[in-house]
Amino acid sequence: MPDANFDWKLLTPEYILVAWAGLLIMLDLFWPAGGFGRWGRLDKELLGYIAAAGALISVLVSLIWVDNDTNFAGLIDINDYTTLFRVFFGLIGVFACLASARYVKERLLHAGEYYAFILLAVVGANGMAAASELLTAYISLELLSFSLYVLTAYAKFDLRSNEGGLKYMLLGAFSSALLLYGIGMIYGTTGSTHYSEIGKALSTDTGGIDEALFLGLALIMAGLGFKVAAVPFHMWTPDAYEGAPLPVTALISAISKSGGFALFLKLFAEAFEPKIDDWRYFIAGLSVATMVLGNLVAIQQSNIKRLLAYSSIGQVGYLLMGIAALSPESGSALVLHMMGYVVTNLAAFVCVIIYYNWTGKEEIKDFAGLRDTAPFLALSLSIALFSLAGMPLFAGFATKFILFQAAADQDLLWLAGVAVTMSFVSLYYYLVIIKEMFLGKAEAPLSVRVPWVEYGALALLVAGVLFIGLYPAPLLDWVDGSTADVFAGVGRAAVAGQ
Repeated sequence: MPDANFDWKLLTPEYILVAWAGLLIMLDLFWPAGGFGRWGRLDKELLGYIAAAGALISVLVSLIWVDNDTNFAGLIDINDYTTLFRVFFGLIGVFACLASARYVKERLLHAGEYYAFILLAVVGANGMAAASELLTAYISLELLSFSLYVLTAYAKFDLRSNEGGLKYMLLGAFSSALLLYGIGMIYGTTGSTHYSEIGKALSTDTGGIDEALFLGLALIMAGLGFKVAAVPFHMWTPDAYEGAPLPVTALISAISKSGGFALFLKLFAEAFEPKIDDWRYFIAGLSVATMVLGNLVAIQQSNIKRLLAYSSIGQVGYLLMGIAALSPESGSALVLHMMGYVVTNLAAFVCVIIYYNWTGKEEIKDFAGLRDTAPFLALSLSIALFSLAGMPLFAGFATKFILFQAAADQDLLWLAGVAVTMSFVSLYYYLVIIKEMFLGKAEAPLSVRVPWVEYGALALLVAGVLFIGLYPAPLLDWVDGSTADVFAGVGRAAVAGQ
């Protein structure tokens, strides 16, 4: 672990996000209804663009101003891995705010608080990726989780939103208790909550895994499994996705999973890798159950939000392969696939949000004839769905291929085989949506106009899907260099030296 220091400048991106969240609340509360003189009334849509600007500033600061290869107070690593995820989470925040702007203006109250919670969710995700000890990771995870609980139930006059938010919060509280109890068991067994110290303690223990350590590890897996929606800890996902406001559903699908796996990968690579033979096949079993259940249940869905919910569960199964394989190659492949999935899923959700803003509909049959009413929207959604299915030329194919190959290289060829089979299964239910859009007929003529901001955001996301699919090398090189930080820990070195 790098030498710790107390240079508060290291946390500047997070300070910006927190300060910007406070600014948004103040603007929403105190801006006069009539404006200031020639200044008009503050529009709720404008707040979304201001929030997106704050998230973008945090990204730029992460790239150009904050030092790398150090540690803040022995709690937070500031390195290439942290920077990668600060940029990634910040961009998720940018697109979430842009996708929310018109939706919030027309359908939700208290816009300032809404955008503040999005930025606080980004702060929590940043902490999960940067944490170098368990309690810091736990607090960061809870900041992310509480922000998402509130946002899920934000449409307070919608019973589905209330139900989804309540289920999410209650099950989330239960999983947090499991996670905290697991942290206590790990601390009691190893005498530390720091990843590197846990790895060092486990690498010097040449015996089998003892019962207390195994229980602590199992509880941590359960707690993190809930956060990323792995089977059997996925029960909250369909109701939360269906009930939450559409932009919030997009945010949950992106940031909760990417934040969870950023923590999952770093924790298991730095702390628990010395005991990999004791937990690898447990994770592999979770991976199989998750990808099979997610994809098979998705076939039965008629609501596009619920379909994407179960689809996202299936994607978690693929990502868990990277944890089960746990090597530098699989770690890079996991992060690359996660990024490809998030870009693709955001593209799909932006399409659904644009359509919902004009029609108020979200059933799959309602997308019939979309190629005639909004051809760019139909094309963009088709590209996103083909990418989620893993079709060639799109991001999903390139990232899945690299991930499956990394798993096979670690003697998990059978797991890669299950994943390939489930990818073909997923193609069926994605084609159902595409068939409706291109072969179905709309019940009534409809003109779907796309505002330039949403059009631009969607175009960037679709371009990202195509770029990653056709030329993943630049992103993979960045990911390789960043994930190397989490595979250079004391625990691995100690094992190699025995």
